[in-house]
Amino acid sequence: MTYIEAIREGFRLVNRNWQLVLIQIGMAILNFAGFFVIVGIPLAIAFIIFGIDFTVRDVRGLFNIVREPSEIISKYFGLLIIVIVSFLLYIIVAALLGIYVFGGSAGIIGKSIRDRTLKFSMHTFFTEAKRLFLHLLGFTAGVGIILIVVAFVLGVFGGGIAALVAFAKSQASTIALFFGTFLSLILIVMALSLILGILSIALYGIATLTLKDTGPVRSLKEATNYLFKHPNAFWLYCLLFVGYVLVSFFLIVFSYPFRLIPVIGTLLSFPYQLISYVFQTYLGLSIIAIIFTFYYSTEISREHIDESSVPQARLQEEDTT
Repeated sequence: MTYIEAIREGFRLVNRNWQLVLIQIGMAILNFAGFFVIVGIPLAIAFIIFGIDFTVRDVRGLFNIVREPSEIISKYFGLLIIVIVSFLLYIIVAALLGIYVFGGSAGIIGKSIRDRTLKFSMHTFFTEAKRLFLHLLGFTAGVGIILIVVAFVLGVFGGGIAALVAFAKSQASTIALFFGTFLSLILIVMALSLILGILSIALYGIATLTLKDTGPVRSLKEATNYLFKHPNAFWLYCLLFVGYVLVSFFLIVFSYPFRLIPVIGTLLSFPYQLISYVFQTYLGLSIIAIIFTFYYSTEISREHIDESSVPQARLQEEDTT
């Protein structure tokens, strides 16, 4: 399958299952409301307590509180813990909800690739979300750990290069400054390559997990082997990634004129931001569908062809004997 065929088929899949875009928007609304419920209420209580305390104190006492933040922390330590815990709870709930909805969307796209007559239904969506939730949770945790390790290693190398450049500037050494700058450029290229590589492995790993129903570790291994066998799949992801970044950049640039208009611009920017979010959601789902389609055509369909050719080869051998 060519890139253009995969892109066309990916957009067709999302157009056929346009309800997934509405589900993503509904999830965003739930996350927004959940932030006010889980985080907003403790913050409101904190502001009320601080406000009452400030009205009782005089101006000199207020400046003393600002100068000595340790007094605020010690006095309202319990309230600070509640706010921090509520924020962490919100992050966990939002992440779990996002993984659940993403699992349902990925499952619907995977089923639509296998069966082109399949129509969207909420029952199928929830069934796929339940089927993939635990696997996606473990897969996401594994990819997150890999990203943290890579970021740590790059940070160590970046710190060493920064120290070398600083030393070269202090010693006015042209050669050391040249090598420091050269190594910095190499580090930037390596960082971009590693990030794109990990993200492509993650996305093709999700395709493996969804279409083959494999576990998190096996999905990572198979996705890595798949990209080594099919390097054009990596370049397809890079093309889609650059396209998504460019579209997002232009959407941000087009929003700036609204900010120049004092009052009407603010009113017009809200529907524009909403339309931009809907379009970005649609584009993100289309990228997933394109990756899934390309993976299915180059990996799973070929496996079925190879398996079906084995009995035919045996029959030919029997006929010849």
